[in-house]
Amino acid sequence: MSSGDSLLDSVDELDDFSDSGSDFEATLKATKRRKLSVTRPGPPKRPRYKAALRVSNSSNSLNPSSPDTSPQQPSSRQTSPRPVTRVNQGNRSISAGNIYDAVCSGKSAMVTVVDEWLDSYKSSREAGLLVLINFIVQSCGCKGVVSREMLDSMQNAEIIGTLTKEFNEDSVTYPLCTPGPALKHFKAGLCEFVRVLVRSCRNSLIYDEYLFSSLLALLTGLSDSQVRAFRHTSTLIAMKLMTEMVEVAVLVSVQLKTTQRQYDMENGKEAHDQAPGRLEELQATISQLQENREELSSMMNVTFRGVFVHRFRDRLPEIRAICIEELGMWLKTNPADFLNDGCLKYLGWTLHDKQSPVRLQCVRALQGLYQEKEFIGRLELFTSRFKERMLNMVLDKDSGVAVEVVNLLLLIQQGTEEGLGEGECSHIYPLVYASNRALASVAGVFLFEKLKSVIASENQENDRSENAAFIQILINFFIQSEFHEHGAYLVDSLWGVARSELRDWETMTTMLLQESVLQLSVLSGLMYEEEGVLIELMMCAIRQAAQATPPVGRTQGKKILGMKDKKVQEQDRRRITAHFIPLLPQLLAKYSADAVKVTLLLKAPQYFFLEMYSSSPRLDKHLDLLLSQGTADDDDVYSAACALKKIAALSSAMDPTGWKLFDCCLELLKSKMESREFDKELMVSALKCAAFNLMWAKVNAVNSTPAEGELKRLKKEMRSFCKVCETCLSLDQTEIRDQAFELLCDLLLLYSTSSARMEPAALQPLVHLPSDSLRSEMAAFLLDYVFSDTEDAELNDEDEEAMKITILQRKRNQLAGYCKLVIYGVLDLTAATNIFKHYSKYFKDFGDIIKETVSKSKVINPILSAKTVCLCLQQLFSEMLTEDHSRQDLIEIRDLAKRLAMSFGINLNRVRKPLVALHTDGVRFAFRAPPEGEEPQSNLGFLEILSEFSFKLLPQDRAELTAFLKSVCPAAALSWPSVRLYQRSLEGRSSAKPRDQGAEGDAVFSHNAPVAKRKKTSPQLASKVGGSWSDSSIHSSLATPAFTSTAQKQTAKQPASRATESDPGSVLTEPESEDEFTLESKIRKVKPINRRQLSSSQTGRSLDQQDLNSHLTLLSLIEDDDAEREEEPEIEDYESNSDPESTYTLPSTRHTSASVLDELFD
Repeated sequence: MSSGDSLLDSVDELDDFSDSGSDFEATLKATKRRKLSVTRPGPPKRPRYKAALRVSNSSNSLNPSSPDTSPQQPSSRQTSPRPVTRVNQGNRSISAGNIYDAVCSGKSAMVTVVDEWLDSYKSSREAGLLVLINFIVQSCGCKGVVSREMLDSMQNAEIIGTLTKEFNEDSVTYPLCTPGPALKHFKAGLCEFVRVLVRSCRNSLIYDEYLFSSLLALLTGLSDSQVRAFRHTSTLIAMKLMTEMVEVAVLVSVQLKTTQRQYDMENGKEAHDQAPGRLEELQATISQLQENREELSSMMNVTFRGVFVHRFRDRLPEIRAICIEELGMWLKTNPADFLNDGCLKYLGWTLHDKQSPVRLQCVRALQGLYQEKEFIGRLELFTSRFKERMLNMVLDKDSGVAVEVVNLLLLIQQGTEEGLGEGECSHIYPLVYASNRALASVAGVFLFEKLKSVIASENQENDRSENAAFIQILINFFIQSEFHEHGAYLVDSLWGVARSELRDWETMTTMLLQESVLQLSVLSGLMYEEEGVLIELMMCAIRQAAQATPPVGRTQGKKILGMKDKKVQEQDRRRITAHFIPLLPQLLAKYSADAVKVTLLLKAPQYFFLEMYSSSPRLDKHLDLLLSQGTADDDDVYSAACALKKIAALSSAMDPTGWKLFDCCLELLKSKMESREFDKELMVSALKCAAFNLMWAKVNAVNSTPAEGELKRLKKEMRSFCKVCETCLSLDQTEIRDQAFELLCDLLLLYSTSSARMEPAALQPLVHLPSDSLRSEMAAFLLDYVFSDTEDAELNDEDEEAMKITILQRKRNQLAGYCKLVIYGVLDLTAATNIFKHYSKYFKDFGDIIKETVSKSKVINPILSAKTVCLCLQQLFSEMLTEDHSRQDLIEIRDLAKRLAMSFGINLNRVRKPLVALHTDGVRFAFRAPPEGEEPQSNLGFLEILSEFSFKLLPQDRAELTAFLKSVCPAAALSWPSVRLYQRSLEGRSSAKPRDQGAEGDAVFSHNAPVAKRKKTSPQLASKVGGSWSDSSIHSSLATPAFTSTAQKQTAKQPASRATESDPGSVLTEPESEDEFTLESKIRKVKPINRRQLSSSQTGRSLDQQDLNSHLTLLSLIEDDDAEREEEPEIEDYESNSDPESTYTLPSTRHTSASVLDELFD
């Protein structure tokens, strides 16, 4: 039997190899273990192929009825429960426990451990084999021990069956699945032990026909066990043994070729030139090496067919991953025997595995093959068969697999002659815009190599600057990719491989300033669209170099810049500043008529090292030139407006407090409002400059220790600016009014109580709470200019559709700013009633923002939030009573109540107290004593609205609320339709009926009930019914959010989670909520100037702040639980695991509901 035929024949027969049933069914026939004598057989040796046959015959399967237990790791790994039988009692020999401890610790020299075991084995091979077997059993986590009598008298199947009974069925852990670093140390130690063992035996004991034959027989039986611990551990050891045997086989083949060449040379000599006995010696060596190779080939055949063929499709993904990982090693180490279609097919099949770790090992194995250029020819058929699958895997749901697949395709592109076609490359190009940074980076490497190959072919025909050619072709790619809003993501993807090209500022500005074109035929001129793209990419590259951070949506973990990286970053900023200070005015002058390009260019000063303006006298003129851009008119007002606009732009990136502009801007605003001469450009710029001064002053105060007088001055400036903005809110100037509102939202957050909690105690005097008049003005602004359709009604032409979108986005931004003031405790939670009452009417435009606000309020204080919802409905009901009553109005309020009821979620135990508090307040409102002059029981119709929340109540709460209703309801009123309707909702029947069917709903205000006179009342009187809170602010633990009026976005997201509340008893009595909610206090009346009345109220401090870090943990536990319940899939019926719709996400910059909501609330 030749060395190659035995292995190759067995591989070719794998297609015909059947399991005859399940994966765990025995495939090797059981025979009685032949008892071997202690003494070694004398020469001559029997043929080596019989050893493999003996291994195959001695491998026995388990009883099919054996339970699939998950063994528990022994509590004590030092010793076995029963002592190992030793032959040489006089000599101290190594035990299975000693080997196990050395493997677990990873600190012992494995060569010493193996040498000690070899000494024991040479003294008595049966005793040595028994130690090794017991070490394997202990490595499986089994408490059982194989005795000498069991080894001599029992078959492998009987031994394994006995060991199975020794497992602790209460545990599912074993050494190879132990979490934490222990797993890594144990697995590495076990693999190292197998490696050292084979290498120590490769010249002698590997061919003794006893040690490895018996060991492989036992491992083959264990790998067929239904016990996962046996199957997992034995497969790992068997695969590692196979890998080491493959290396030994390669070494033997090399020795055989060398010896054969020496024999041929010696045989070619003349008889008198030959050394005496040399030919006989070489011939004997060749025979011995051939015999050794046949022995190794037989053992490899048995391992491949007995273990790998069955376990590469095991139910456990870890076992499948081990098999594929080791197969990759065999293919690369011994391509002569393994690198063929019969073995490559296993890699192709595993590309479709359902579990990502298995696919990952498969792709890495293929990477090792495609790295070797001499293997490319043998991989042609495999490449053509599975290339489509590999291209689809770039969209793998596991980003780690997708990253490795792109690297694999890059190897195929570079190593094969045909490479990848343009259509095939188009699968990879969009990944440069993916939100996963690792995937985008490898896609950037692929794109860079592709562009470089195109440039290399073009430069053979044209003498062009290489960087200029790269920038030109990158511009064309960006335009053709049609992701024009993702320039920052393209630059970030290419930053690691094309940093020098993307930092070539000289070439970029030369391409933009045509009069300075180098006489190298660099460009024939940029088109209009190409100029805009180049400016955008240049600004993105400037930002990347100056900040050294990825764009929003791409995180790099908790990587902290080292000293070397910080030094490079500072050098880049200085280079950028020195280069663009003289050229930026020229660029602004050239593109002054293009607002889009000028807007992009004006972002550059944010990243300048601005101290260079003052450190270098020769740069002063460039600063003056930069600030004088655009002063084409001699009018003083226009010049001042232009100057203030540029100062405001610079103030977003540098500290302007040293210029002392706050007082000037404030006086300018006051004088303009007193004279009623409103200049929009001037006043908007003055507002921005003054606000930036206050923001930078707060930042400087946090970073330093200001004096008490400085703090008082800053507090006074903040108070003065708020008064000016309060006046601006009532102006009939849209731009001024909107800018004042957005700046107020930002500054009130920056100087709020929640922000002060994260700052030194000395800065507490800077806390500024809005006055009652400012709260009223901001609430009136919300009702008059956000929840209003007047502007949209004036825009009816189709050409003005874009203007409608702009107006809607502006309103959404303003609403989000106001909602953040509520969420972070700047405004009372009752101020949210002005928001909640428009949830249904404006759901299409603002539904996502209002829903998020409702959700956040429940996180802060669930009971307070529920009472705010009830107060919102009470205010709407009271407003309805003051006007001409309409059935349609009541239906709309019920629709709003139904929508708000759905916001309480499905966890009824968590919302018990909030819902009971809501119902209690609603019932009290319905039966409250009427104000003087009104008919009694005029609020009974509110019970119909309150019934929309009944379906969320638990049975015990329904019963107690029914009792509470009877206690507060007059006996005569129990028969009235509205009361009966509410009672039926508590019983769980009426809540399911449509509101618009039957006469009961209409009968709420029918002639059977007392009809209240529709007397006009003020909103103040109508709002008294809701109650109020004793204090004026909510202390929120949420972090300070992103600002509304500025473009600075925070990349760090604070996890928002909510704690659960559970009370198995009654939740009707709420002493803590009674302290918060008092029914006799009055609600503040809002008095906007010449605008409609609205009601607002104040809120008190939450008595129990919820922990905001538990909700995400709960979600992760639910996901883990679902993952554990998921059945472990097999791969035979698997077709594709890629999901093009959900594999990678582009960081959207378009105004979809989800992206805008994240942008507004993060």
